[in-house]
Amino acid sequence: MNKKIVLAGGCFWGMQELIRKQFGVVSTQVGYAGGEVKNPTYENHEGHAEAVEIEYDLAKASLQKILDFFFQVHDSTTLNQQGNDRGSSYRSAIFYNNSEEKKEAEKIIEIVNKSGRWKNQVVTTLEPLEKFYPADDYHQDYLQKNPKGYTCHYIRFGSYL
Repeated sequence: MNKKIVLAGGCFWGMQELIRKQFGVVSTQVGYAGGEVKNPTYENHEGHAEAVEIEYDLAKASLQKILDFFFQVHDSTTLNQQGNDRGSSYRSAIFYNNSEEKKEAEKIIEIVNKSGRWKNQVVTTLEPLEKFYPADDYHQDYLQKNPKGYTCHYIRFGSYL
């Protein structure tokens, strides 16, 4: 059985490139979530975060494992910023589908905070997923098409679990 979760951790290109390679991930697509603009575009997505919709196979990966990796590849302690990218579009957020997913997210945030790996506490927001809007084709698989393109994402730590 497959499930989906939407995560935001800065520029969606870099997040997608790392997450797509994780065991159990079936597919990814970049887009926007968490804002009020209907049918957002790259040029007009005020209030939305750049996000990645992740489809994963529950027989191979758990939400806990997906979230663990998410916290390894971005700085979840910087408010509205990843690398040189600044603004609410680049916030760290977990867009949950139900209360079960929210509880899992709260657990992993507690683990990350207790780990002592960061000098500051996690600022990742937990937001109910209202709607995910896929970005245009140009932004999908961007770093596959442009291998030397910009990214500020990399694996910072090993597993928190």
